[in-house]
Amino acid sequence: MRFIYNASTDAPFNLATEEWLLHNSDTDVFMLWRNAPAVIVGRNQNSHSEINADYVQQHRIPVVRRLTGGGAVFHDLGNINFTFISLNNQSGLLDFRRFATPIIEALNALNVPCEFNGRNDMVVGESKISGNAQHAHRDRLLHHGTLLYSANLDSVCAALKPSPAKYVDKSVKSVRGRVRNIVDFMPKPMAIEEFINYLMAYVANDQKAEISRLSHDEIEAIEKLAEERYRSWYWNYGYSPNYAFERTTKTPGGVLDVRMDVRNGVIADIRLFGDYFGVRDVVELEDTLCGCRHEREALKRRLALVHIDAYIQGVGERIFLDCLF
Repeated sequence: MRFIYNASTDAPFNLATEEWLLHNSDTDVFMLWRNAPAVIVGRNQNSHSEINADYVQQHRIPVVRRLTGGGAVFHDLGNINFTFISLNNQSGLLDFRRFATPIIEALNALNVPCEFNGRNDMVVGESKISGNAQHAHRDRLLHHGTLLYSANLDSVCAALKPSPAKYVDKSVKSVRGRVRNIVDFMPKPMAIEEFINYLMAYVANDQKAEISRLSHDEIEAIEKLAEERYRSWYWNYGYSPNYAFERTTKTPGGVLDVRMDVRNGVIADIRLFGDYFGVRDVVELEDTLCGCRHEREALKRRLALVHIDAYIQGVGERIFLDCLF
């Protein structure tokens, strides 16, 4: 098995690293890594409906889709991610407990009473400290999980708190539960870097196990994949299941009721109802927005082609854009 400490904190690069290793590694892998603040959504989720769009935009937090299913999670440098890649997974079945076990044993050895619970969680008492997910590629299996070590739990809640009832779709919804940090349960807390070193050595079962870094050639290939997929709007947002969007907002120009159908991340149909005033037929504005990505910057460029006040008096560009998310 190859033991890797991935020092990058860039979410698109790190998720691309997992995929590249899954497809190209010639041996089993165990990897530890962290992300700077980012929202990581499950493969089958509608990215828009999982995030607090205002908070994410204000704090410039990237939203990145991963290969595996499950719910959305917030990562920061207080969260440790672990990855197992297993070759020759002949059964073709997902097996969460198998890969969670060494992590649980490592925590128990520190007198943190962790156990596996339900479908894919690790808990201490009633508090969740880890979520796990898996993805199979031919006879290879990727298993990864989070470890809330000293994460900013206020940010976790704020970033993953979408406004209710705006999105109607068949995507997989996140299940929110009570979460706590591992460090809160440790009789003798340690710095996160020390804990990372401990966890790597424990899983390797050898204090002197060789810990490798990604090579220059690997980094080059991973960067290419990150650009093509994990930094792309289509993968992170457009890949979302088709959905309907509804939002009613009281604006300075009156009540604006937005109804949208979005397919492959693109606005297929939009209607703008309300008691607002305008001198031009709002159908012209609706036609302008059809065919545009449901993405703030793309809509901003499209709106530069029209004068919003002519259609919805008293509502500027910023407020109108807020009504579309």
